Amino acid sequence: MASEMNKITRIETFTVPPRWIFVRVETDDGTVGWGEAIVPKRKSGIVGTISDLAQNLIGRDVSTITHFAQSLRKGSFFRDGPVLSSALAGIEIALWDIKGKQLSAPIYELKGGSVRDKIQSYGWINGETTDALVAHAKKRVEQGFDAVKLTPKASIAPLRAHEEIDDLCQRISSVRDALGAEIGIAVDLHGRFSRASLKPLIKELDAFSLMWIEEAFVPDYDENLAHLARACPHIPIATGERLITPGQFKRLMDAGTVDIVQPDISLTGLSNLEMVARLAEIYDVLVAPHSPNGPMCLAASMQVGFSCPSVTIQETSWGLDYKQSHKTSNKGEMSDYVLNSDVLMPVDGWLPQPKGPGLGLEVDEKAVRAAHADWTISDANWAHPDGSFAEW
Repeated sequence: MASEMNKITRIETFTVPPRWIFVRVETDDGTVGWGEAIVPKRKSGIVGTISDLAQNLIGRDVSTITHFAQSLRKGSFFRDGPVLSSALAGIEIALWDIKGKQLSAPIYELKGGSVRDKIQSYGWINGETTDALVAHAKKRVEQGFDAVKLTPKASIAPLRAHEEIDDLCQRISSVRDALGAEIGIAVDLHGRFSRASLKPLIKELDAFSLMWIEEAFVPDYDENLAHLARACPHIPIATGERLITPGQFKRLMDAGTVDIVQPDISLTGLSNLEMVARLAEIYDVLVAPHSPNGPMCLAASMQVGFSCPSVTIQETSWGLDYKQSHKTSNKGEMSDYVLNSDVLMPVDGWLPQPKGPGLGLEVDEKAVRAAHADWTISDANWAHPDGSFAEW
């Protein structure tokens, strides 16, 4: 067992394709922990913030994770925000990885033990045409998923969005027809709808037996969820991927209009994701962690999922083929950086219980260092026909 006074000696960041920021933390006994941070289009800010935070951690006792997280989050007059929170999450995940390795136990064992044998998973699907979307959906089922999630293919007009709504319903209907009733389908509206444009869509969705409707509005307009809940009583309502603090999730659940919360560990960190999941139990709200991210984020989310009963299903980007979607690299799969990536692969729709210490990952450090390179996500903002900004 490790000494109580192992010190942090080194914190490094690696920006690797397709869009991931890996965090490596090393202690004076040679133990290495890995974490991950990501806020698209804010890479430089996150890397710089990790460097700033590291100055407060080098030489400190590695075991006091909660104290570190509290001090670094609250030690400045200006708190939270996605850049600081993601940078801190990357470090915190790595510290939990170290603690598990030093105690020779998965993280979930340090959180009271496992509450389940496996976790249901789902994968995102996309396609410019309906045929391409259906083909991707079938591929996801072949990869072992029994649930998928899709989004509208374009921006949504704030008013008179009938054409976009018809297209979305056609996409959902085609996927449902192709996959059958036994496959779960969720629809992520990605905050693209206005309160006005959403109303004509709601009455159309009952026909598709959806798992949930996700992020109908951006968080600034979460009060609109009350109107959605009244208009859409038969489909679960999910949101929360852009929220950061447990207090934000508490206010969301206090309103009584959400059935599923979707914290993203790259924003909350591991401890706060656990806190949100414990809080959700009190409200009888389910937790479906958001994770279109890399291997460390998925592995850390799974550790929480195996220790918290409210976690019901886990998103994963495994098999998403970022190499194709980003068109910039020959790397982009979790298996490019993890030697035992099978622990992150769904089997018949379920993610297996990790058995290894810490996150349970064997990171290929040589591959990470070789892939370390600058990358930029510079996708253009969307616009409505009149030239005004459109939600992506």
